Amino acid sequence: AAMTEPVNTRSGRVEQPDAISLAGPGKQPIFANDSLGQPSGTRSPRPTKRPYVTKVKAAAIAASLGPREWVLLEDVGRLGVASADQLRRLHYDSSEAGRRLARIDLARLCEVQVLARLERSVGGVRAGSKGHCFTVGVAGQRIVWPDRRRYREPWTPNPAYLRHALGVSELYVQLRIELAERLLAFDTEPACWRSYFGPGGAPVVLKPDAFAVLDLGRFEDRFWLEIDNATESGTRIVEKARGYVRYWQSGREIAASGVFPQVLWVTTTQARRDLMVASLARLPAEHWQLFAVVTAAEAAGQMTKGTVQSISKREEDRS
Repeated sequence: AAMTEPVNTRSGRVEQPDAISLAGPGKQPIFANDSLGQPSGTRSPRPTKRPYVTKVKAAAIAASLGPREWVLLEDVGRLGVASADQLRRLHYDSSEAGRRLARIDLARLCEVQVLARLERSVGGVRAGSKGHCFTVGVAGQRIVWPDRRRYREPWTPNPAYLRHALGVSELYVQLRIELAERLLAFDTEPACWRSYFGPGGAPVVLKPDAFAVLDLGRFEDRFWLEIDNATESGTRIVEKARGYVRYWQSGREIAASGVFPQVLWVTTTQARRDLMVASLARLPAEHWQLFAVVTAAEAAGQMTKGTVQSISKREEDRS
């Protein structure tokens, strides 16, 4: 179990603070407040409370959902938050009819509280409805996480946190579109977190933004993903990288799965990529091999390339 310490407004992936939930407490939060730091007391005012959703009512709503409504709920449940544009690109065609159908389906899911539309939009004043952001509503929480004891009305996180969360969702959309069925798994926080014992036996939690598994026929390749919005210093990047090194040295991941995933930083521009590479180059050579840095546009290609390289290495080890 994670230990509790004062809230840190910096983004830390290897630490022990409690996490808050965007859409309800449960045993594990849907979101953590450490993605870009959301100090306590900064939540947006909660919306007017809607009618209580009982277990029986949630079951009736679930029975009324169509196949596409189910996959919308599953994707938002996996990601925690997604924009209307991201959901449309995943599940609808790019025609005006497709955009209209997406608006109808999302409005209907919000009406029955399967999804909830956040108060804050993205994309600027011209974004329109495609800039709306959605999370799992109270009825959706009962459907997706039936074993939880309490369910809460969603609230809107601060802009920096939301921007970071949408960056994770955008990478998922990109990988789903470019890699299709080769993407076997994509877990976001907290499902992708790893617990282990650090120096001195203290419990520590490694907190990547996401974990992805790719299928390449005979082999699978695994990645931990870090979304960088160019808000952190090189020193902070190195601190995070050392957290991964400590987890690697613990041997826990290799004992559990036989491999240690590559840590892939996905950043904004080529200039930022170069800065991060220079920062990570401070690490010893045997540690640097755990990491790679790419721009968002390069992510899918790099993950496929990395898979080919690791397969070649594994085949050499087998021969």
